[in-house]
Amino acid sequence: MIKKSKKVIITGLISTITAAYLFGSFAQAKDSNKTSVSSPKEKLEAYIKFTQILNVIEKEYVDDVNTTDLVDKALKGLMTNLDAHSTFMDKKSYKELSVQTKGEFGGLGISVGMKDGVLTVIAPLDGTPAFKAGIKAGDIILKIDDKATLGMTIDESVKIMRGKPKTDILLTIIRKNEPKPLEIKITRDIIKIQSVYGKNIENYDDSLYIHITSFDQKVVEGVKKAIKDHNNTKGIVLDLRNDPGGLLDQAIGLVDLFVDKGVIVSQKGKSKFENVEYKATKENTDLKTPIVVLVNGGSASASEIVAGALQDFNRSIIVGEKTFGKGSVQIVMPIGKDEALKLTVARYYLPSGRTIQAEGVTPDIPVHFAKVEYLDNTISLKERDLKKHLQSELDKIDSNKTKPKKIEVKDLNSSEEDNATINKTLITEDQLEKDNQLKSAVDILKALIITNKGKK
Repeated sequence: MIKKSKKVIITGLISTITAAYLFGSFAQAKDSNKTSVSSPKEKLEAYIKFTQILNVIEKEYVDDVNTTDLVDKALKGLMTNLDAHSTFMDKKSYKELSVQTKGEFGGLGISVGMKDGVLTVIAPLDGTPAFKAGIKAGDIILKIDDKATLGMTIDESVKIMRGKPKTDILLTIIRKNEPKPLEIKITRDIIKIQSVYGKNIENYDDSLYIHITSFDQKVVEGVKKAIKDHNNTKGIVLDLRNDPGGLLDQAIGLVDLFVDKGVIVSQKGKSKFENVEYKATKENTDLKTPIVVLVNGGSASASEIVAGALQDFNRSIIVGEKTFGKGSVQIVMPIGKDEALKLTVARYYLPSGRTIQAEGVTPDIPVHFAKVEYLDNTISLKERDLKKHLQSELDKIDSNKTKPKKIEVKDLNSSEEDNATINKTLITEDQLEKDNQLKSAVDILKALIITNKGKK
């Protein structure tokens, strides 16, 4: 950070004031034609107003205040009001960021964001404490322990939720269709995540299921390996549900496996240095294998880029629910040695030019999550057998040869799958019946494979 003497600062301020008033008449515009860009005079008036208020607080506030603390708090408020992802990091916050990026820490395995001004779960990661405790995408976090989240930034909430492994935390959440808030106790742990799962699908030998839980540095290689290990792949179900995103280069690399040309994603900002296009390459590209992508409200950031890009290139069918809508770019800009700004500097744009931010990706075929229900046809008889069958049933009843069967009602809160060992290499028919989104994706993929026959 460049240091300046008081004399230089005063000289610069005088120059600014002089310039502002010299060009004041030019800068003034009609109120009806005002834009979001301030004129030099408006900027100067804003700076003066801030200084005046700061001086009044220092002189008149009931308690003694520290000017540096006041400015830091003002900066935090300023950044929070820009957007949910921008923030000012003081010495303590910046130090904690360095520890989190370099060291090992305990967490919940939960990705959060701001939606409609409230702290919302984007997704719990598979196998993590939050996932095991029953946290779901779309849950609104009302309190963390005894601290209300209203007015709390994302960084502040994450800082509270992180802590020493094996320590407990209590989340009070609001969940759709629940009549009252829920309290969920979670024990922090070291978060270790497998990002890519490749599985066969029972009775669909030519189809491959690939589940990506988050975009870490191993995603592209993991997907390549899954495809290589499944030699007979004629179609792929790519499951990005509850995937909160991660590394941009992995999202680009994944799309590049299935697209040979064009802009996969671009980012645009005020600075020309933030205007970047990421293009597909022809090398080792698969243009033939049909793909169905599964998304939901927990799909965010990198997973939205993948789904949206494949959709725009007409390279896949998107099935499920509308995604979260996180499509902005943040960078950490150090201020001196001990402080920094995390600032939103650009937005991501898909190949068609549409933005993800606050819009998300809309599925080609909307399917809400539910179990697949089958209607039992209790009488399955041919016309020629019907009369004979009914007569025999009447004879049984009249002679008291049979008694009505007692139906045992099982505990509706229990699940056989809870106690069963889930096959890590196979999607079973039972799993498909409990997940209609996945069942729909598999059926759609089968249709694509059939219609793809004979194509060269």
